[in-house]
Amino acid sequence: MKKMTVLIAAVLALSAPLAALAVEHDHGSMNMEHGGHMMGKVAHEEVVDGVKATFSVLDIKAKMKEMGMKETHHIMVMFTDAKSGKQLGEGEVTVKVQGPDKAEQTKDLMGMEGGFGADFTLPNKGKYGIMVKFRLKDGKVRSVKFWYQVK
Repeated sequence: MKKMTVLIAAVLALSAPLAALAVEHDHGSMNMEHGGHMMGKVAHEEVVDGVKATFSVLDIKAKMKEMGMKETHHIMVMFTDAKSGKQLGEGEVTVKVQGPDKAEQTKDLMGMEGGFGADFTLPNKGKYGIMVKFRLKDGKVRSVKFWYQVK
């Protein structure tokens, strides 16, 4: 429990500096907000059964290393109703990440001001498979799969 409290405090403490790190001036990318903070470039977006899932992956390696932590990336997702655009911020989200070395990590994402997020360790360059299962307030289980390239 103490480790979880420290992790939550770390995520909250990092949210403002990460917002500054996440701002990119890539005219071809879309930026999104997560709890009022910029999330950076969208890594993947998909509509599943009427719900639009928008994912962002932030490189937080330097900040986490300063704090003595091994996590390297923060995966965030925002859900919206595909028709109305209304934010859907209640539910449960589980993410499984498989690295290029076939190592796997599975975590439940924490609710964060309408979105969901957690820190992961993506230590190697290469292609990572990101598999997500989520159940929002309507009770329906949905899933999304996509690839993310660590350069």
